[in-house]
Amino acid sequence: MNRDQIRGASRHIKGRAQTALGGLTGDPARQVRGAVNQVTGGAQYAYGRARDRAEDLVEDGRHLAHEARERADHLIDDGRHYADEARRRVSSHGRRAIRYADTNRTTTLLAFVGVAFALGWLARPSR
Repeated sequence: MNRDQIRGASRHIKGRAQTALGGLTGDPARQVRGAVNQVTGGAQYAYGRARDRAEDLVEDGRHLAHEARERADHLIDDGRHYADEARRRVSSHGRRAIRYADTNRTTTLLAFVGVAFALGWLARPSR
C-alpha cells in the first residue's frame, strides 16, 4: 500500500464523515464538501492502486527479462559445447580418413576415380 492509497482512503472517510455531519446539522455546504472529498479520495485511492499495480508489473517484467537472459546464456553455453563436440568429432574422423587413405592407397584412388566418373556422367548434357 502506497501513500496515495492511504491518503485517498483517509480523505474518502473524512468526506463520508463530513457528509453525515452535514446531513445531521442540515448544512448543505458541508454535505457538498463531504461528497467532493469522498470522490477525490476515491480517485486518489484508485490512482494509488493503479500505481502500485504498475510497479508490480515493472518488477515482474524485470524478473522475466532476467530469467530470459539466464536461459539464453544457458542455451549459448550448450551451443558452444555442441560446437566443440562436433569440431572434436570432425577432427577425429578426418584423421581416421587420412590414415585410411594412407594405408589403402589403391582403394582410395579407385574411389576417387569412381566418384569423378559419376560426377562427369551426371554433368554431361542430355542427348
